[in-house]
Amino acid sequence: MNTDQQLQQLEQRIEELINISSRLRHENDALIARETRLIEERADLLKKNDVAKNKVEAIISRLKSLEQEP
Repeated sequence: MNTDQQLQQLEQRIEELINISSRLRHENDALIARETRLIEERADLLKKNDVAKNKVEAIISRLKSLEQEP
């Protein structure tokens, strides 16, 4: 294999690595965006869960007070 062929192979390999790096960067950006959305969704679900818990506790308190009335 002569020097020109070696340089050509090296150029091809560098181009492949650049493409792989670019693809991985895009995938990483997408994963970071997805993680951000999931964290926000989790926070929203935790808030909704807390609201539902408070409503259920209020209903239970009302039911208990109704039981104690003659």
